[in-house]
Amino acid sequence: MVLGHCVGVFSIMALKNKKSENFTEWYLELVEAAELMDYSPIQGCMTIRPRAYAIWETYQGLLNQKMRADGVSNAYFPMFIPESFLVKEAAHFEGFAPEVAWVTKGGNEELSEKLAVRPTSETIMYHHFAKWVHSWRDLPLKVNQWCNVIRWDTKTLKPFLRTREFLWQEGHTAHASENEADEMTLRALHWYRELCENYLAIPVLLGRKSEGEKFPGAKYTTTIEALMPDGKALQCGTSHQLGQNFAKMFEVKFKSAEETEQYVFQTSWGTSTRLLGALFMLHSDDRGLVLPPRVAPLHVVIVPIAKEQNDRGMVLAAANRVREALLEAKLAVHIDERTERSPGYKFNEWELKGIPVRIEIGMRDLAEQSVTVVRRDNGQKESLMENQLTLKIPALLEEIQKSLFEKAKNHLKANLRPASSVPQLNQILEEQKGFVFAGWCADPRCEEAIKEETGATIRLIPFEDAPAGACIMCGKESKATAFFARSY
Repeated sequence: MVLGHCVGVFSIMALKNKKSENFTEWYLELVEAAELMDYSPIQGCMTIRPRAYAIWETYQGLLNQKMRADGVSNAYFPMFIPESFLVKEAAHFEGFAPEVAWVTKGGNEELSEKLAVRPTSETIMYHHFAKWVHSWRDLPLKVNQWCNVIRWDTKTLKPFLRTREFLWQEGHTAHASENEADEMTLRALHWYRELCENYLAIPVLLGRKSEGEKFPGAKYTTTIEALMPDGKALQCGTSHQLGQNFAKMFEVKFKSAEETEQYVFQTSWGTSTRLLGALFMLHSDDRGLVLPPRVAPLHVVIVPIAKEQNDRGMVLAAANRVREALLEAKLAVHIDERTERSPGYKFNEWELKGIPVRIEIGMRDLAEQSVTVVRRDNGQKESLMENQLTLKIPALLEEIQKSLFEKAKNHLKANLRPASSVPQLNQILEEQKGFVFAGWCADPRCEEAIKEETGATIRLIPFEDAPAGACIMCGKESKATAFFARSY
């Protein structure tokens, strides 16, 4: 299914597709039914709905904290990039050319030079870096922008994971030394790892890309990779050491303290809204969305239950009392006061929308000065005294956060398998999927041959790599342990 095709109106009572039986259709149903996105009339694009965008805003806030502490400032650069800028760096342009959307006309006039609609911003940003950097005193220069990018992808499109327009952040830095650039490259990568694991509850593998998979124009690329429930890998963030390649193309240079003219060393690093797709895929179930509490826009929903109209006032008073207490505990809380919907309908709706904790309050609960608390992640119920909630609910949310991460981490660990030959690699990918690690001679010809035969790419080479044995393609001594997987 491609974006732009409407799949209809969903019942909020249950997802029709099963995660274990038809993963793709389950995911497409989930993101629409849980009100995370809507299909756009423009093929390949989508509308991000408030429920999902709120998570993106939370992620923005968390990453902004880390960047500010490191001296990175947010800025904004034009989305139109002159063709002459892109073609300055041949490998960079060649890597993006098939996906570039071009503007050739403005109003009724033909443009004298084609303009690319931002596929990435290195070239336009470094034009400005050359104007801003003059002396070693201007370094390091650290800039980030939150923006949209356009890549006219022709592969199978999927909400959040692969769309022609998506949101991301791209950090760009300039340094006086290569060592500083190396350190910045890894620092940004570890920011991404920490946010994925500690907030999104997505365990990741860290490493560097092969020469064939690195960012066009980079000296080297580092990456974090996650494993989705269907056994496919998903790249969750990359950080690139660009060396002096772009600096020489755009004349980004400075006078050192010794009065010698030198080119800067640069980095770029980014994550995108595909993180939201990873989050939704990894944790959700057949009842709908499941969210880690640390990024959930709403932590608790309170459902008052009153069979008799005369009881409604007392139940609502208790619900408001509980809400005020939980607000004091810095939690986001909503009371579902609708009278036109049954409690069962409300339970299913809030489960579909992924609220981490549901609190039910009825007359029996009032008599016992308690409430019924239900976890979204596993459905477990317990009765808690009302005066315990400000301590118990925050602790329960942390327990849910930890449980989601541990479950995903166990899934990742269980799907790391070795292979000693290409047929074995292919068999594992066909029957079990996941990540398969094997010896590789570092020859790109072997890498391409493995890709053609198995459909798998090298997702990463671990930083702590200690290669041993032989290349699974040619049999020569291995130079690296490569992690292969089929991917999004």
